[in-house]
Order: sequence, then structure tokens, then C-alpha cells
Amino acid sequence: MHAVRLGVLDIGSNTVHLLIVDAHQGAAPLPAWKSKISLRLAEHLLPDGSIDKDAIDELVDFARQAQVNAEDLGVTEFLAFATSAIREAPNGIAVIQAVRERAGLDVEVLSGPDEARLTFLAVRRWFGWSAGRILVLDIGGGSLELASGADEEPDVALSLPLGAGRVTRDYLVGDPPKESSVRAARKEARAALGAVVGQILRAGEPRITVATSKTFRQLARITGAAPSSDGFYVRRTLSRDDLHTWVPKLASMTAGERAKLPGVSEARSSQLLAGAIVAEAALDLLGIDLVEIGPWALREGVILRRLDGMQT
Repeated sequence: MHAVRLGVLDIGSNTVHLLIVDAHQGAAPLPAWKSKISLRLAEHLLPDGSIDKDAIDELVDFARQAQVNAEDLGVTEFLAFATSAIREAPNGIAVIQAVRERAGLDVEVLSGPDEARLTFLAVRRWFGWSAGRILVLDIGGGSLELASGADEEPDVALSLPLGAGRVTRDYLVGDPPKESSVRAARKEARAALGAVVGQILRAGEPRITVATSKTFRQLARITGAAPSSDGFYVRRTLSRDDLHTWVPKLASMTAGERAKLPGVSEARSSQLLAGAIVAEAALDLLGIDLVEIGPWALREGVILRRLDGMQT
């Protein structure tokens, strides 16, 4: 199988990423180039939940530029996908049509369970068969994905409306947020997880639990994990005890104060408390003391699925 240079456009609820990788079947995709914009689609919503014109225009412009960059760098195939922000917007289809008509790019809108399955595939390939049964948790801007399985296809794959951006927008009023707001966010996270935790537990006890996403990486970083500059291969973890310590600390901080913590970007600081509340709820209800931080997630899962589908 000859190598192929793939371009991947990931339209998330917080950020739109362009990733260019060199890949072939049976090998790990090697990142060659990347760029991103903090579009924060979840914050560009009209009263009815539709994505506003400014955000659509910015997305179209970035999609155009992404394709130019990809062509300049010799990309032979371009994949584009979108997650919960576009999936759930009343005008999501219109947004996808705008990207197709004005930027000439077809975008696949992933379902929540598909997000969970593709993230699980990436985690399985990274940690390998020796990891045994894996439970995967991923907190995005709009949703929380959970998947558990002993194979490459999980036995259970779920998506809940508990993304860090969504919970911040819907519940966390004030800076720092009011105590009643924090309690409401906590109650919502635990109620939503409580409704599905039985499905996860019945699938079997995981040998390891892996957390992916920027939210989990930042939470691990503020609790002492190695910085991203140390590379993929350093082991990073996040414990339930650390979350119990940090949730009240984060709740007492302003977004500006959180942005001064190690590894926390200003763009994400307002959402970090919501992410911590959801992470703590997940670990508490699932009875997990420690999660491994996985470097591969949804984007890598999309790439691996495409490679698996190529003819040898």
C-alpha cells in the first residue's frame, strides 16, 4: 500500500482544526502540518439555536483556505466532518450546504454514537490489544462521548449533551459562577450520566479507562501532568481525588484566573469548570479512580477508518 497524504477538517463546537497527515495501512498516521481557528460555534447561536451568519462566513473562509493549504502541501485526499454544534443546530443542514456551495467541500455530519465509536477506534489502536477492555471518555464543546469494549468496535457507544461549552452556556452564570449555578450544573451532569451508567457498567469492567480531548488534557495538566511539549509518549493521568480537590478551586476562580493555570488557554478558561464538573461526575458514577490521558481521539479515528476502507 503506497503512502497517501490526507487532509482532515474537523469542525468542532469550539475549534475548527485542519490536520494534514502522511499515512498508509498498518502504520500510525504521521502529522505533517496543522492549523486551527477558535470559532466557538456554540457561542454563535441565535435565540432559536441556529448558527449565526458571521460564524458561517468564518467557517466557509477557513474551509476555503484549508483546501488551498492542503493543495499547496500535496494532499491527495481531503476529508471533512462536523460534530454536535452543527448536528444539533436547526440550520445545520444549511451550514453544510453553504460550505459545499461556497467552498466546494462536502462535510460529513457525525452522529454522537459515531463520534464515540471513532474515538474508541483511535484509542484502541494507540493502546493496543494488551490494554484489554477499554472505557473511553471524551468531553467536547457540545457533548460527552462514552464507549466501552474489548475489540475495535465498542460494545456500547453513547453521546450525552454534556459538552464543556454547552454546560457553561446553559448553567454557569457569573464570573466566577454563583454557587447555585455550580450546583445546577453538577445536578444536570449527574442526572444525565445516572440515566446511562448502567449500560456502561453492564458491558463489563474496563481494564483501563482512557480520557481524550482538550478538556481532559488541561485538567490533567493543572493537576501535575507533563506539558504537551514533552510529546505523545509521556504517560499522563488524571485522578478522581484531584478532581474532587480542583472542582471547588475552579468554581471560586474567574475565567481570567483560570487562564493563568499551567496549560490552560484563554479561549478555553471559561469552560474549564464545566469540563471538571462533568469529568468528576463521570468518574464518581462509574467508580473510576484514575484515567489515562490518550493522545489520539476523533480526528485520528476518522483517518484510521478511511485507511481501513482503502483497497490494498
